[in-house]
Amino acid sequence: MKNTIRRKPPADPSYFVLYKPDGVMTQFSPVPGKETLAAFGPFPADVYPVGRLDEDSEGLILLTNDGTLQHRLSEPRYRHRRTYLVQVEREPHPDALSALRAGVIIGGVRTLPAAVRLLRDDPVLPPKRTPVRFRKTVPTSWLEVTLREGKNRQVRRMTAAVGHPALRVVRISLGTLTLDGLSPGESRRLKKGEVAKLRETAGLYG
Repeated sequence: MKNTIRRKPPADPSYFVLYKPDGVMTQFSPVPGKETLAAFGPFPADVYPVGRLDEDSEGLILLTNDGTLQHRLSEPRYRHRRTYLVQVEREPHPDALSALRAGVIIGGVRTLPAAVRLLRDDPVLPPKRTPVRFRKTVPTSWLEVTLREGKNRQVRRMTAAVGHPALRVVRISLGTLTLDGLSPGESRRLKKGEVAKLRETAGLYG
């Protein structure tokens, strides 16, 4: 793999995948009146989330004390894949899908090209803790969106930019990791082989 470098993990490495429910802030430090990642686990005191999901979004969070891996997966220039299932208002026209794929302007900057496809069937997902605010007269549809960057609330801002506000956002994968086998609020420790594969795809080995 190009740009692969030898960087050893920490002496006592920890790697966990958490299925974050909606209504949870992606941090361990307390926030008055808010639920945080501290409500789950228990996790070692030195692990931190890789990237963020906004409070209302759900899905995969990687927790680790491997700072080098955190940097590689979070730094935009490395362009690691993040895939989301996104429920939007109405069914996007092919032109809107093409715009999302090409990149849209957010805060004066064009997003990187994305992989976007319209799902013909609704995905099978656990219920959202806070019900989706449907408008009875407005139909909805689902998209699968794969990004290679992680701007603040990017998925929601992208779909809004093409006229299709997001009602529900679920991150289903990060790099080689998926939510397979987990329900909201559940977590698991990664196996050695999973860690090795994840670090390799991040351009690290050793």
